[in-house]
Amino acid sequence: MELLKQLTEIRAAASDEGAMKAFLLNYVKENASNWNVQPQVFEGRQFQDCLILVFGKPRTAIYAHMDSIGFSTGYDKELIKIGGPRLIDGIELVGSDSHGEIETELMVIESDEGKSIQYVFDREIDRGTILTFKPNFRETNEYVQSPYLDNRLGMWNALKVAETMENGAIVFGTYEEHGGNTVANCARFLMDEFGVYQALISDITWVTNGVGHGGGVAVSMRDSGLPRRSYLNRIIDLAKASGVKFQLEVESAGGSDGGVLQKSSLPIDWCFIGAAEDNVHTPDEKVFKSDIDSMVALYKYLMDHL
Repeated sequence: MELLKQLTEIRAAASDEGAMKAFLLNYVKENASNWNVQPQVFEGRQFQDCLILVFGKPRTAIYAHMDSIGFSTGYDKELIKIGGPRLIDGIELVGSDSHGEIETELMVIESDEGKSIQYVFDREIDRGTILTFKPNFRETNEYVQSPYLDNRLGMWNALKVAETMENGAIVFGTYEEHGGNTVANCARFLMDEFGVYQALISDITWVTNGVGHGGGVAVSMRDSGLPRRSYLNRIIDLAKASGVKFQLEVESAGGSDGGVLQKSSLPIDWCFIGAAEDNVHTPDEKVFKSDIDSMVALYKYLMDHL
């Protein structure tokens, strides 16, 4: 899990996906020679901070987002949410501005006007500075726990699948956590250049009353969006044939890169498949290792058989 630990320690909130992409480019450069197939790498202005890997003759693309929830500093020590972080008094935040490195705490203030959030620091932090949860990776025999398992674990899964992938594509996308997603642009490129019309969303879902730890990877039948039923049925049939432990998720809310693909004009089929985590969008996100293993195994099977 050393790679996952490294991924969780990279600051990659709204303004710094470039740092994550640089890490990934270096990782591919150092490790791709050991993979079954060396991928074509696509990046640059056309894709903003996204990164695309193409293996062989792709039929299906894996989408994993790089960005994180967090906070922007405003006026008078105010914190403004990026995405949907949980507001827990005393959470440790880190970042840097023109004066140096920052390690601060979040303070929740209740008043007659409602709830507000501020940082506690011995000076005013530059306006617009991005602050994220302080890295704190923990591992036991049963689970891993850390800030930003959503979605560093989805990225880790894609990189593990890349080791043996013969035909397929991986899109490391941006802005899933806070809108303005760029994955539709990447999907159009893969559709136009390689004829890829199928997508798997490598993201982390939530523990609910119907999806729990230890039940295997969750195949989402729906969230706020509905995958095309014929595509979903093919995936469920393949999941059953694979012998990999999985559970079915049916939710009324939430979403990921699949929602962006569904709302685009592109005829791309998609399905969200990911391990379930507890303590979502906090410094203590928790995922069971058995569910992580089943996530990697099912993705490998689907990339071979879809």
